[in-house]
Amino acid sequence: MLLCLPAMAQVGEMRNNFAVGVNGGININSVSFTPTIKQGSLMGITGGLTARYISEKYFAMICGIQMELNYSQHGWKEEYEESTDSYSRTMDYIEIPLLAHLAFGKDRGVQFFLNLGPQIGILLNETEKYEYTGDKWEPNTQVKVQYGKMADNKFDYGILGGAGLELRTKAGNFLLEGRYYFALSDFYGNAKKDPFSRSAHSTIQAKVTYLFDISK
Repeated sequence: MLLCLPAMAQVGEMRNNFAVGVNGGININSVSFTPTIKQGSLMGITGGLTARYISEKYFAMICGIQMELNYSQHGWKEEYEESTDSYSRTMDYIEIPLLAHLAFGKDRGVQFFLNLGPQIGILLNETEKYEYTGDKWEPNTQVKVQYGKMADNKFDYGILGGAGLELRTKAGNFLLEGRYYFALSDFYGNAKKDPFSRSAHSTIQAKVTYLFDISK
């Protein structure tokens, strides 16, 4: 971000490229719990709107900022030893990432890019899914307080980073990106009286984006 500040403009080539578009993809989710809960991967969807402004080219690096408004599914899926039973929790969020966008490549053609910055989210809804073969739900796990316990904190925040390729054409810009989100907040209370000292989202994303230029 420091390389993109106006104070550096005298050694950079100025840009004025504003683009908007849509994005969509999948999430591979888990939650960092303390005490630990054994988990598999929970699949979810993500998608929304993207706006990006390119401010300058500093030597070989194209600098800009990108903002999104997304719907995204997080949560976790539990695994049990010697059992086919399962439990999962899907948590639906509205999220706003604000990312530094750094790219390398040609104005027309293929660019390699990095996105990095903070993200905030608001929990909209959460859904539990129980699957069991016996007469009643009897999970084979020591930690059971999470069943039926809804989130204490609806506000989520953390760090988001990604890398990918962008194909820039006359018909628009097509982006393919892999991302990782690490939450710094806990959705359950983490005081001494609470059952969990840590309950934070961890998500791997695969995302495609289409942008079209408003100004160049």
